[in-house]
Amino acid sequence: MSQYRIVHTTGYRYEGGANDSFNEARMTPLTSRRQLVLSSRLDITPVAWTHPHRDYWGTSAVAFEVHERHAELKVVATSTVDIHEVSRTEESLGWEGLADANLRDKHVEYLTMTDYVRPHRDVARLAESIRKHAATPTDAVEQLTSKLREKVSYVPGVTKVNTLASEVWEHGAGVCQDIAHLTIGALRHIGVPTRYVSGYVVTSKDPEVGETMVGESHAWIQYFDGEWLGFDPTNQSTPSGTHVEVGFGRDYSDVAPLTGIYTGSSGSEMYVSVEMTRLT
Repeated sequence: MSQYRIVHTTGYRYEGGANDSFNEARMTPLTSRRQLVLSSRLDITPVAWTHPHRDYWGTSAVAFEVHERHAELKVVATSTVDIHEVSRTEESLGWEGLADANLRDKHVEYLTMTDYVRPHRDVARLAESIRKHAATPTDAVEQLTSKLREKVSYVPGVTKVNTLASEVWEHGAGVCQDIAHLTIGALRHIGVPTRYVSGYVVTSKDPEVGETMVGESHAWIQYFDGEWLGFDPTNQSTPSGTHVEVGFGRDYSDVAPLTGIYTGSSGSEMYVSVEMTRLT
């Protein structure tokens, strides 16, 4: 077990200032089978009216409004989380099990294509080919992600927040969000319920207790094969004690850390930083 303190700072600087802003933050880790949130707080500057709630997907969200002129909006989420290594507890359902009508109905939202994840025709054909030979859905996940990463490299700055999976395939490059979308669309295409996971990852492989390091907002996937199982397609690995879950959704749009609108000047600049300190 490892324990981390996470400080996620983000916000906007407005050219000419903003008069009012209406926002929603998803920056608080969730408690799940593999992690326990010991404490969390969200500090907003300027002081805002807030409405904490649990969204449709089970993610902790805070809607907030600022009704005064401001040149900058700053949001700081501070959390302490215990992370546990967990093992698989259920056997694979197999392809026949995933084809069950009741199961497909239960997980229909994680089988439905969205614009973000809809696969390129070449990706769809690749997924179909792997499906024919993979013994289990889990085998297909490992084989498919390996093939996708042979084609798509991790390169920051070549895509935008609204880049589609089909475009990522054509570019041959993207970041963790893009690689997660690409993987999700391919797996849904062959009938594997798959969801987008938003969270944080420690950049150091073996940080010392007390060490503060630069963390990263990160994205990976969970797929259903008897139970929800995590896989990090960017790093080609199972999420470990260095991954912290914040929320789940169909794609990035369901779990974006900070979204909103404002009145005022047309220009704004977003900033983000994540610090992670190992406590135990």
